Amino acid sequence: MSIIADLYIRVSTDEQAEKGYSQRNQEEVLRKYCSINFIEVRNVIYEDHSAKTFNRPQWNKLLLNLKREKNKCDFVLFTKWDRFSRNAGDAYQMISVLRKLGVEPQAIEQPLDLSIPENKMMLAFYLAAPEVENDRRALNTFHGMRRAKKEGRYMGTAPFGYANKSKEDGTKYIALVEPAASVMRWIFEEIARGVFNTEQVYHLACRRGFTRTKSNMWGLIRNPIYCGKIFVPQYKDEESMLVTGQHEPLISEGLFYNVQDILDGKSRIYRPKIKTVVEFPLRGFFNCPKCQKKLQGSKCKGRHKHYYYYHCEAQCKFRINSEIANKLFIDDLKKYQPIPEVKKIYTSVIFETHRELANNAGEQKRRLLEQIKDYELRLSNARDLLLTSKIDSDDYKLMKDDYSARITNLERELSSIAKDRHSIESLLNKGIENLIK
Repeated sequence: MSIIADLYIRVSTDEQAEKGYSQRNQEEVLRKYCSINFIEVRNVIYEDHSAKTFNRPQWNKLLLNLKREKNKCDFVLFTKWDRFSRNAGDAYQMISVLRKLGVEPQAIEQPLDLSIPENKMMLAFYLAAPEVENDRRALNTFHGMRRAKKEGRYMGTAPFGYANKSKEDGTKYIALVEPAASVMRWIFEEIARGVFNTEQVYHLACRRGFTRTKSNMWGLIRNPIYCGKIFVPQYKDEESMLVTGQHEPLISEGLFYNVQDILDGKSRIYRPKIKTVVEFPLRGFFNCPKCQKKLQGSKCKGRHKHYYYYHCEAQCKFRINSEIANKLFIDDLKKYQPIPEVKKIYTSVIFETHRELANNAGEQKRRLLEQIKDYELRLSNARDLLLTSKIDSDDYKLMKDDYSARITNLERELSSIAKDRHSIESLLNKGIENLIK
């Protein structure tokens, strides 16, 4: 009776399967081994999935076939044990399953007679070595990516509004891409305005070209990447942190944290209760010429259309067509034009006002910087107290968390102050000229 075997050929990725030589080489070596040892090949199974687990499509099909046709196959052959598995615990369990089905797994380049107890030590080495290699490779990758994040580089697929790009030297980076960037910026601005809730903003954004799901948008507006920050998660003794990214920010830090406060319910939005109707722009400003009360606005339905009126609710019953009243007001307003001689006065007044605002902003910055410096000094003193054993680690942690949170909030407030470094002279002159035309 001939010996029957299934050949198991595995590579890790689709690309290796299509462009590499490993699959063809494995098949050639396995068929040659079977020919020399008079083994009949029943099936050849090609796999292009990782060996970290046995949840692999082709392996599952092979296992199902072995269960259906029990005792019709003697061996499952592969070149090395790392082709079989890179997880020692899973490998031992699968070997037990195969033996119950009457099938012996065997690596032709690392052959072992498992009926000899001492060979189990070699099996343990063959199975553990690939797992150790995998773990080391994964750890190196993790630390490399963490180091890149600390240096401000974004790792992974670019979020909506950005695109993955490469420099001439091969360095990867992300850059803003239109029109997605404008749509994402609009989403932040609309949430900050507070006119619409998040779900309404999502539906409006979809009309503007937003192509992500609702839950995905929620994750995006929580991502500090858009204000130029990279989040580095906590690892062992290292606390989580935000570092300045190397990419161009889409929005300011102030706008980002304002949106976060709104989403967290910390910032209450007071929406206007009265909406100005376009037909009554002056409602609340006109007084009744008879009783001096404020005129109201309402519409009356005619035979073919609606008519709009300003009217008094008192006994005098005064009313006037809104179209006529609005036109009279605009015509009267056009009579008031500044003369060219006052241009210098307007300019000097606006410059003085702008200077006062700039000084106020500068004073606010200095105040915030002093507060930040004060809390940093307190944090340093707390660290000294811990080193001299005057406070325990729990007290230090409470103080550190408190001071760090205060410093973060102050830095956030500092970044939200507008940095007006550009001259307003050209804009001011143009505005004055338009005003005196």
